Amino acid sequence: MNLLHDLQNVLGEEVVFSDADNLMRYGHDETEDFVFQPDLVVKPRNVNQLSRLMGYCDSNKIPVTPRGAGTGLSGASLPINKGVLVSMEHFDRIMDIDESNMQATVESGVINHNLREAVEARGLFYPPDPASKGSCFIGGNVAHNSGGPKAVKYGVTKDYILNLEVVLPNGKVIWTGANTLKNSTGYNLTQLFIGSEGTLGIVTKVVVRLLAKPIHNLLLWANVSKATTACEAVSDIMKSGVVPSGMELMERKGIDLACDRLSLNNPLASGSEAAIMIEVDGDNMDQLYADCGSISEQLENHGIDSVLFADSGEQKEAWWSIRRSIGEVVKAYSTYKEQDTVVKRSHLANLMAGVKEIGAEYGFESVCYGHAGDGNLHVNILKNDLTDEQWNGPHLEQGIRKIFRLCKNLGGTISGEHGIGYVQKKYMKEVMSENHLQLMRGIKLAFDPNGIMNPGKIFD
Repeated sequence: MNLLHDLQNVLGEEVVFSDADNLMRYGHDETEDFVFQPDLVVKPRNVNQLSRLMGYCDSNKIPVTPRGAGTGLSGASLPINKGVLVSMEHFDRIMDIDESNMQATVESGVINHNLREAVEARGLFYPPDPASKGSCFIGGNVAHNSGGPKAVKYGVTKDYILNLEVVLPNGKVIWTGANTLKNSTGYNLTQLFIGSEGTLGIVTKVVVRLLAKPIHNLLLWANVSKATTACEAVSDIMKSGVVPSGMELMERKGIDLACDRLSLNNPLASGSEAAIMIEVDGDNMDQLYADCGSISEQLENHGIDSVLFADSGEQKEAWWSIRRSIGEVVKAYSTYKEQDTVVKRSHLANLMAGVKEIGAEYGFESVCYGHAGDGNLHVNILKNDLTDEQWNGPHLEQGIRKIFRLCKNLGGTISGEHGIGYVQKKYMKEVMSENHLQLMRGIKLAFDPNGIMNPGKIFD
């Protein structure tokens, strides 16, 4: 078997690539510094080509790794078993925006931000907004059940998916559900594919539900002397009856790095350990001002009285730029391992304190930030001056395990939105029983009996 020759015959030479530049480019994503080059890169342009590709690979038991924009942080799109890397970059059409039924049909390679702009031009709103929304694909959002700052009020990707077109590992094409708001017809295959990280099939089209676009939004920035205090305030804000559209926690180091990189004025007060950024949105401006007053009252109850108010669209954008760029600037500052921890919202302060205690015990520095309203804390463990042996050795791994055990003890789990992929699969047993994993393996086997579909991800 000559893989290159065969696939060029099956698909055409214009979509099959074996040159060094493509193999290197598609051999990594945003996960640490991992690189695994595939044997070939294929960039199909339609469902028929993808179906023929999958049928060939399944018959010949060739590993297939699907890839969206390559913005993932768990290594789900790394071709760790070589084989064929399938890039979905040409599936980039917004096929229909159905204003009457408030839904849209898009191909899986559409960039999140492009979909949001297209529907907002018609007065509609697609809420899921990952930090990488300017580059990540909707298909990748589906694969990881992505969230973002808006999740605290509006939910995550799974809450907006009505139906999916999927090419199965054997090349057959199915729609998983129906383009309706209610569907109680058999097993919910649509939700099964959401968060499956390309291990069950390749999503080609996505039908999403939309909301009416909120008319107004207001943004607050609260400087906090202790990060744990900010975490404690979050729960009381939610209990007060106000539901912010965003509630983001950032530690000082992340803010400082972001402001330096973006050449922005740093809104963090001297002596503050962290900031919490809170957004409210809606159609009634008087109600939004009242919500901000209630939020400020709750912050004051926790001794937080350094609260700034964004008085222009430019200032709002600058503050959001700080938050969205933290992951990128931390990576530029130091090699890091990002843990996507999540606990019950009321336990966020316990998680934050525990992470710092574990860091002191195991000798690593961390920069924490994330979606405080969801209890979702991104823990960036910095390599700094650690040797390669220390960085990749059992000592640090044990520290990470201890963080995950803390998450479990606090009623949480090891990933809120980044997925398991390649780098977190060895920690799955910290939060899941063998019976649980066996059920997952059984589902995988039913969809992919030859084991070609993104093998080595989530579990072995």
